Formats: sequence, C-alpha cells, structure tokens
Amino acid sequence: MVIPNQPIGATVEHPNATAVLFLGAASILCCGALGPVAWALGKRALDQIEASGGAIGGRAQILVGYILGIVGTVLMVLMATAFLLITLSGNA
Repeated sequence: MVIPNQPIGATVEHPNATAVLFLGAASILCCGALGPVAWALGKRALDQIEASGGAIGGRAQILVGYILGIVGTVLMVLMATAFLLITLSGNA
C-alpha cells in the first residue's frame, strides 16, 4: 500500500477506525442491530492492520469498537430473547 505525502516510517490511521468505533458505541447506546456491522468491520480492519506489518495504525480505536460491537450484539440477542419469552408467556 502506497500512501502519498506521508513521512517514511509514519503510520496512517485505518480509514474505518472512526466508523467502527461509532458503530460499536451506537450498538450499545441506541441500536443493537449495528453491533454485527461493527463486529464484522472491526474484524476485517484488525486483520488488515495485522497484515500491514505496522504500516496502518488505529488498532486501539478499532479494538474498542469491535468489542463494543460484540457486547451490543449479545445485548440485542438477550433483549430479543427476553421479549420473545415475555410475549409467549402471555404476561405482558
């Protein structure tokens, strides 16, 4: 990967770092359906960072978004299961 106008040896932040962090946080705060998206984008970005050999930065930001995406997905599944059980029991 050639990055123009960058000093030799300087790392550049992964282009999806901020998006993964935002999607992960949004999956916890308001919309659990964004969790799997943050999870998938985060995994792909982490793989690309590992393959770059240190040329791409932003690992911490992506890792936080990735973990928040996993937590958001788990919370979404738990809430959907609770909703389904309450609905089927007829005690709503």
